[in-house]
Amino acid sequence: MAEAAFYAMLSRMRYIGRWGLMHNTFSENIQEHSHQVAVLAHALALIRREVLHQPGPDPEHCAAAALFHDASEILTGDLPTPIKYDNPAIQAAYHQIEAASCQRLLDMLPPLLRESYAPLLAGGDGDTHRIVKAADKLSAHIKCIEELKAGNSEFQSAAAQTRAALDAMALPELDWFMQHCLAAFSLNLDELN
Repeated sequence: MAEAAFYAMLSRMRYIGRWGLMHNTFSENIQEHSHQVAVLAHALALIRREVLHQPGPDPEHCAAAALFHDASEILTGDLPTPIKYDNPAIQAAYHQIEAASCQRLLDMLPPLLRESYAPLLAGGDGDTHRIVKAADKLSAHIKCIEELKAGNSEFQSAAAQTRAALDAMALPELDWFMQHCLAAFSLNLDELN
């Protein structure tokens, strides 16, 4: 393995597709998804701090953790949600595989950088992790909205499931985003202008 191959390996995120079991009107890879999750995590942390005036994690740290939250999928691929969450044994095994993948990626870094990247590959901790998880689910819901807008009824059930999961999170900053920002994702370009 080449020394410091980590960054070259990360560039391969663009080859890992998402929503593999679903008919898509447009494809999405984990690099695109991670960018959107980073934008959303940053927004949620800012909403908590600036709009709701609540203490919380640093928005920039949330964005960084979100950029790397699915990096393990470079080595594992994107396991479809119906399989990943089918039962506790599969979930536990998948978490072990993800941890091993993250460790393998960390081993591709120069030793002096590993400690800084370890929490990012884990998606952050505490409040940062909760915000990244919320942004991740929000990104999935937005994908559903956009597919439905394109006339793809394949995403109806996923839209309902992701919306229910978002509502169940009971995060005030997420609720604020859904109330004030989510409807715009259903608009066309002329309506956005």
